[in-house]
Amino acid sequence: MIYEVVLVLNTIWFLMGFNVFSLRNYIFAKLLVPREQRDTPVFNILAESGKFLGGFNLSLALLNILLLISPSVFATDVQRATLLLVFAVTHGTQFIYNVPVALQNRKGEGPWQVKGVMRFIFITDFIMMSLNLIAALWILL
Repeated sequence: MIYEVVLVLNTIWFLMGFNVFSLRNYIFAKLLVPREQRDTPVFNILAESGKFLGGFNLSLALLNILLLISPSVFATDVQRATLLLVFAVTHGTQFIYNVPVALQNRKGEGPWQVKGVMRFIFITDFIMMSLNLIAALWILL
């Protein structure tokens, strides 16, 4: 049961990432680029590169959906725990790469602000990493 719940949560989170990065890519860019710097060509490059990130999120959402639809593909506890560990790393890297930026923010620095929506993403990636890791350990023990 915990395996399925975490897969559903992964699916929702990855679909949300696809939506923001690919379908609403200019909103994604606005989260990172201050208003006074949005008239530069780099802003458009960043916005378009979001589609690339969205593609990864879509593929991860699809993988979670397929795992829910066909649980027999990865039927053993070790296989399922391995998948959850990989998803934990996926969410964890999204969190850990924002930690230095958040720490720089405390000094009034950093390439973007980890506040508002970015803080929500930062915290949710930590929660999703933790849920996947806990579920993997739960399955193995």
